[in-house]
Amino acid sequence: MALFAGLLALFTRKGGRIHRAAGTVFFAAMLVMAAFAAWLAVTIPGQLVNLFIALFAAYLVTTAWLTVRRPEGAVGIGEKLALVVGVLLSAPFVILCGQVILGLPLMVKSVIPIEGPVRIALFGFTTVLVIAALSDVRVVLIGGISGAPRIGRHLWRMCLGLTMAAGSAFTNGLPRLLPGPMHVPPAFFFPQFIPLALMVFWLIKVRFTPWLGRSAATA
Repeated sequence: MALFAGLLALFTRKGGRIHRAAGTVFFAAMLVMAAFAAWLAVTIPGQLVNLFIALFAAYLVTTAWLTVRRPEGAVGIGEKLALVVGVLLSAPFVILCGQVILGLPLMVKSVIPIEGPVRIALFGFTTVLVIAALSDVRVVLIGGISGAPRIGRHLWRMCLGLTMAAGSAFTNGLPRLLPGPMHVPPAFFFPQFIPLALMVFWLIKVRFTPWLGRSAATA
């Protein structure tokens, strides 16, 4: 449901009734998925890292949804709570990256060696976490955002949540349904790049073209 609703929101008129309804369905579906992921991470041994990923997915879509629900140039308790969550989520990963870089003993045991693609994924994930936390700091300090930065904040967080859902579905969920031992066909990696490509397209359109002004005038 998250994949379908997310794509529907991306390809319908922004701010329109279908876009808003699809976005709300996507938001709710992602929260349900994150809740089950967090529960499984706690109940299944060796999966504790997925608790942080589940919380991050919920944090992304919640702050994205809250951004467009909040009036322009305003900030409330939701943004302040998001700031705390963002800092608490990013801090352990920053420490973990420092331990990996310096070759120190890791504060958590990993069933997968942190090397090669796993190391790249860790650094990339941590970078996004830090950017999100710094963005929350900025929003709280300046008392809210408006215009293109506001739409951009909503856009990249929603698209990144959709990317996480696509990656989870196509590189983890669907391969388990294939016959034989679990394997991930190379083609299954491509769907998660679709939301990222659309995110880049829309960020450029929102920030560097008159699209936002024309859309507001039409509304």
